[in-house]
Amino acid sequence: MGLRINDTVPDFTAETDKGTIRFHDWIGDSWAILFSHPKDFTPVCTTEFGAVAQLADEWDKRNTKVIGVSVDGVEDHKKWKTDIETVGGAVAGFPIIADEGLEISKAFDMLPAEAYLPDGRTPADSATVRSVFIIGPDKQLKLSMTYPMTVGRNFAEVLRALDGLQMSTGNGVATPANWMVGEDVIIPPTVSDEDAKAKFGEFETILPYLRKTKAPN
Repeated sequence: MGLRINDTVPDFTAETDKGTIRFHDWIGDSWAILFSHPKDFTPVCTTEFGAVAQLADEWDKRNTKVIGVSVDGVEDHKKWKTDIETVGGAVAGFPIIADEGLEISKAFDMLPAEAYLPDGRTPADSATVRSVFIIGPDKQLKLSMTYPMTVGRNFAEVLRALDGLQMSTGNGVATPANWMVGEDVIIPPTVSDEDAKAKFGEFETILPYLRKTKAPN
C-alpha cells in the first residue's frame, strides 16, 4: 500500500555522507524535505541538488531540514557533491542517504518490493526514485510529488508549497492557486460566517463556499 498524505512516514536507520542517521530523530522538531534520485552523476539530478544547495538560507528560515536519497554509496555521494557545488555555486551542506539496498526507496513506495539493481545498471533501472516528500514535525507526510527523469524539479515550487503548508498548519486556513507569502488566504467552508468574523475579522465572500481573508501573521 502506498504512502498517503497524513500517514506517519517510515522511520529507518541509514548511512549518509555525513554519518549514520535515525530518520525520525534526525527530523526532531523541524519540518523535513526528503528528495530522491535514481543515480549519482546524472545531469538533471546534479542541477536539482545544486538548486537545493542554493536555497540553504530559505530552508533554515522555515525550520526545515533537507536530505537527499540516491541509490549509490556514500563514497560516490561525497565525490558527486564536488560536481553539485560546481554546478550550483553553493555548498551542499545537507546529507545524502546511501540507499544501495533500496530499503528506503521501497519503504516510501518509489519502487516495488521485488525491485533490485542489476549489474551494469543505468538510471532507468531506478527511474521512479524521483520524488519529493514534505514531512511535518509530527513525522506525517504533508505533500509528495514525483517527476520523470527528463523534467527537472522546480524547487521554488517546493519552497512555495512548504510556505502554504506552514501557513495552513495551525491557522485553520487554506491557500488558493499560485498563493505566495503575504497574499490572502481561504477560509474553509466548515467555518460559519459568524465564526469566521470572530476569528479572522473582515473577509471577502466571492462565492458562498469561497471566502478570502488576510493571512494570519
